[in-house]
Amino acid sequence: MAAHRSRILVVDDTEPNLRLLRALLTGAGYEVVTANCGTEGVEAAGRENPDLILLDIMMPDLTGFEVCERLRAAPDTRQIPLVFLTALHEMEDHMRAVDVGGDDVLTKPINKLELLLRVKSLLRIRELMGELHEQRRFIHDLLTSYVSPEAADRYLADPASVRSLEHLKTPS
Repeated sequence: MAAHRSRILVVDDTEPNLRLLRALLTGAGYEVVTANCGTEGVEAAGRENPDLILLDIMMPDLTGFEVCERLRAAPDTRQIPLVFLTALHEMEDHMRAVDVGGDDVLTKPINKLELLLRVKSLLRIRELMGELHEQRRFIHDLLTSYVSPEAADRYLADPASVRSLEHLKTPS
């Protein structure tokens, strides 16, 4: 069985940046998909189901901030880790990037080693979150054998709110 190659979507309106990032990430063993504007980035994210998105902020059609807001509003893309790549050096811009839903911000010119480190770290977190989701689903399915489906659904929606299985029992 072949190992899963993580798919990374790179959204940038500058072709040399796309080529550089594609070469770097492909060389590190990742599958790379590119989009050269914000609108294409939103469409590609929905179509390609990437494991991670690298997103430029300053683009002519949609800013990276707008792209991020759209991706975070859509159920299919809201959980994808997203790293902003920007030439903006002001801390306010970096704060805005996080406020709209970005997971990290790297300033151009990008340090290649730092980029690969952040990519690897965020992909690992995504993998762990997937495992956690699978475990919650397994517990949910197991709970439905002992409690009402509604109670099991409450657990799945908010496991932290359940302090004891007593709260999950079906009312008599």
